[in-house]
Amino acid sequence: MSLINYYRSLHPRTRMLLGAGVIVYGTLGLYLSDVAEEKLGFTPTAEDKRKLDEIVPKIRTVERRD
Repeated sequence: MSLINYYRSLHPRTRMLLGAGVIVYGTLGLYLSDVAEEKLGFTPTAEDKRKLDEIVPKIRTVERRD
């Protein structure tokens, strides 16, 4: 039985709880990664942000003639 078939065979309430658990896990991961970044000293400095702005390509819009 493949993983998707196993998932589909679960009770609807179980699938709902599993989906909610994945969402909560992802939300906590996003929050805790920011906290860990600050505590470990990995926050970017103004110099790092300036270097990144130099590397990122600039997008220019050009109007078309109809």
